[in-house]
Amino acid sequence: MGIVSKIKSNPKLKAFVLWSIAPSRNPRPRLWVRWFLNPLKHKKGKGAKIRRRSRIDVFPWNRFEIGELTTIEDFCTINNGSGDVLLGNRVRIGIGSVVIGPVTMGSGSGLGQHVFVSGFNHGFSDGTKNSSQQPLQVKPTVIEEDSHIGANSVVLAGVTIGKRCQIGAGSVVTKNIPPFSVAVGNPAKVIKKFNHETKVWEKI
Repeated sequence: MGIVSKIKSNPKLKAFVLWSIAPSRNPRPRLWVRWFLNPLKHKKGKGAKIRRRSRIDVFPWNRFEIGELTTIEDFCTINNGSGDVLLGNRVRIGIGSVVIGPVTMGSGSGLGQHVFVSGFNHGFSDGTKNSSQQPLQVKPTVIEEDSHIGANSVVLAGVTIGKRCQIGAGSVVTKNIPPFSVAVGNPAKVIKKFNHETKVWEKI
């Protein structure tokens, strides 16, 4: 039996290990995790930058990868506690944005300022319990290559935004957006698609 299996099979040991990684009432990685464990566990591409005033709450049990020349601006929050956060090359996370895994962003994609992207919802099926005490509904979210999300937008769990899309500022994306589309509004609706034959963005 491996060490991970031993920890999982022993409730007291598991509780101790989790406590040593993050306080139970403040689920943020402890300093030793951020300084020593995370640099060994997670991948950071050449030229990637994480601005000093960002909050990078990443844990060792899920992946956190940022590609080459990717930038996470100031006042952002990145959290991989519920699933992997994978950022490709030349990705830009705008000031004040929040990314909570599982989330994958393809190379060349970006978020404007104060965008919220999450890969889970809080469960609420049991009306007798607080939603914080119920299992999470984990649904991976994907933003494909070269797609950009306008400022103050929200991308809900389980959504896939196709390649080279433009999402207007203030949009709430509740369902999949096909590649080469422009979508706006709450809920976001596709208003244009790129015609590969005429090379023009056409209204629909």
